[in-house]
Amino acid sequence: MKRRKGIIDRFEGDLAVVEFGEVMEDIPKSRLPDSIQSGDVLWFYEDGRVEIDSEEKQRLSKEIDALMDELWEDG
Repeated sequence: MKRRKGIIDRFEGDLAVVEFGEVMEDIPKSRLPDSIQSGDVLWFYEDGRVEIDSEEKQRLSKEIDALMDELWEDG
């Protein structure tokens, strides 16, 4: 079954702004798990199912932290 990865960028009212690579989409919060937060990594399946990927969020967070540390060390 096909799936695509999205990252919650922010919330605007009843919508979640989700980043799919270079494309941003507004998705009703009602279609998403209740516990979502900005920065969460979600998998969207063809059948309409949406799952939170906590491990991928942690991996991306560590990657961003490492890049920030590298940036500050160069200064």
